[in-house]
Amino acid sequence: MADFSQYGKRRQAKGGIEARNKRGAFGQTWWGRHFVTAMEELADPGRIARGRTYARGGQVLNLGVERGQIYGEVQGSQLEPFSASVIVDPLSSGQIDALVDRVSSNPGMLAELASNAIPQALASTLLPHDKGQLDFDCTCPDDGWPCKHAAALMYIAAEHIDASATTILTLRGVDLDQLIEGVGEAEVEVGTDDWFGDEMEFPALPKPDFAPAVDDLDMMVLRRALRSTGSEEHEVTRGVEDLRAFYRRL
Repeated sequence: MADFSQYGKRRQAKGGIEARNKRGAFGQTWWGRHFVTAMEELADPGRIARGRTYARGGQVLNLGVERGQIYGEVQGSQLEPFSASVIVDPLSSGQIDALVDRVSSNPGMLAELASNAIPQALASTLLPHDKGQLDFDCTCPDDGWPCKHAAALMYIAAEHIDASATTILTLRGVDLDQLIEGVGEAEVEVGTDDWFGDEMEFPALPKPDFAPAVDDLDMMVLRRALRSTGSEEHEVTRGVEDLRAFYRRL
């Protein structure tokens, strides 16, 4: 295990971001846990343990997320806090296009993303899963990968990701609005060479069952009207049948 005694004791931070998690594993959602596991499986256990202590002790002073990295300041043993970052490769333009196409063909995925969840089917695309997709940096003298400051930042970031899954989209360089627009374009495709729809194929018109208009009338009212002309009952019945035949010929 690495010897940290040469770096001195950490200075207690004031006003830092104190982790909500006080014991056990970080990452309350499966995607937050995945994010943390990607680091824990590759890092030195001693630095990881100290990173958890730093996170729970409020040593992370601030946190920001942008395309390709999570960054923040972490109070360590020096007077000035260290600047740490978690670096994740953003998706290429081709990967983003493929993601838009995939979400467009399955709007349920967009609904999950919009409701602050990461679809399981997109885990391999959006979440880092090996050392080649994940990196760390810090201004401290420890050359560990990651150092305890970057590890602490990662744990606080995991809680941020738990609360806001779209943080992962930002990190991978994906805009939620871009996915929404992609689904909208897939649902309504308008050919730019046929603005007036002259070549558009329309579905066949429905063929409703025929019903004489007289059937929509109140027969009691109709018969009463015919009787008011002084007609006999057999003439009233004949009049109704004549009207029915007339409407059939229309």
